Amino acid sequence: MLYLSTRGHAEQKRFCDILLEGLAPDGGLYLPVEYPQIDEAKLAQLRTTLASQGYAALAFEILSLYIDDIPAADLKAICAKTYTREVFGTDAIVPVRQLDGNLLIEALSNGPTLAFKDMAMQLLGNLFEYELARRGEELNILGATSGDTGSAAEYAMRGKKGVRVFMTSPHGRMSPFQQAQMFSLQDENIHNIAIEGVFDDCQDIVKAVSNDHAFKARYKIGTVNSINWARLLAQVVYYFAGYLQTTKSNAEKVSFTVPSGNFGNICAGHVARQMGLPIAKLVVATNENDVLDEFFRTGIYQVRGAANTYETSSPSMDISKASNFERFVFDLVGRDGARTRQWFAEGVAKQGKFDLSGDPAFKDAAVKYGFESGKSTHADRLATIKDTFERFGQMIDTHTADGVKVAREHLGAEPMIVLETALPIKFAATIEEALHRQPDRPAKFNGIEDLPKRVVVMAADVEKVKALVAETCKV
Repeated sequence: MLYLSTRGHAEQKRFCDILLEGLAPDGGLYLPVEYPQIDEAKLAQLRTTLASQGYAALAFEILSLYIDDIPAADLKAICAKTYTREVFGTDAIVPVRQLDGNLLIEALSNGPTLAFKDMAMQLLGNLFEYELARRGEELNILGATSGDTGSAAEYAMRGKKGVRVFMTSPHGRMSPFQQAQMFSLQDENIHNIAIEGVFDDCQDIVKAVSNDHAFKARYKIGTVNSINWARLLAQVVYYFAGYLQTTKSNAEKVSFTVPSGNFGNICAGHVARQMGLPIAKLVVATNENDVLDEFFRTGIYQVRGAANTYETSSPSMDISKASNFERFVFDLVGRDGARTRQWFAEGVAKQGKFDLSGDPAFKDAAVKYGFESGKSTHADRLATIKDTFERFGQMIDTHTADGVKVAREHLGAEPMIVLETALPIKFAATIEEALHRQPDRPAKFNGIEDLPKRVVVMAADVEKVKALVAETCKV
């Protein structure tokens, strides 16, 4: 299996090369040259595999379609090591539960940091350690987080041989619990950098460093953000698991609603659908930072500056520049790298927007690719959290509440699965506002906010971040 850049770079690469690389040399994102196809017989086999052998075996079956430069026995062992009851708290790993009628929730937050990011990050940590040992190399991971990616990455990479993590986050914009999860880690290979700005500033720094090819090569810079294909690939697996748990026959279809900021989570659903998984609709749920909803309604993609990127009670979605959106647009326009480069390297980078409203391909977003969208506000979140708890006895976090609210507006005849984002404790203040009680807290996180913090606060300056990386790597 070879991978190409969304911006048309001539060189195609194997999986283990892009695993450690992140962005392509031309600033594009990697995608497989073609999506492996799941026919009726293969889907039936996957159904049997999940039922008889479990999630780790299903993960191996999906991942092996994309990874042919790791021996099958080794890849199977990595999957088995990653997806265990000990790590995720349940044999099902991602159990699906009914909320109301056709509306279901797929639980993705049973991992070490109580957020869906663990599903991919735990695998990524094991893949990194395996491949770096095989090559005898080291890797310095530079990442950006709006809330959950950072802690998931740091918990997955802490203590891993050959790996350092430099994680940027928007100073003061994450919940106290999210900050504590990251900043309380004292591991020598973990470095937290709080950037004075918004998440998009952090993401821009990561991309700028990745595009400095000399610095990237000298300091062996990689990424764990969802611009890394391996992370998105890991997320494809739980779409198959959700479908297979919800249906009895391969003739049935389901839809998914996904709380979306950076478009990585729902982009994995797009990949699963392109592989042939019977998905009717992929519904994008945004908060007040509704750039993606605006695109799917109008065809206009217009990013917003820091002043117009709102600080909300679903902070992991406080993003107005969705990195993974480029992957979908590349597919939407027939995999035209030149046009994709024009829109993102020129339109977004220089003008902050592009307009596909008059392009014949825009209608394919809904008709061919099944995308719909909706928006949720703080008032919607409070109402949804309250209603879900009072009527069904289920406590959901703020992002999942955005998903449930939007899902209800897009229900059809088929089951609608909302992808859970995190456990409620990560956003306790809003839960208390909605329910007048504190969410349950796992015992291992008691007092985490009071632990000593290890973090550097820094201006949104690429050169200062690079200097910190360089100085740390001298030690």
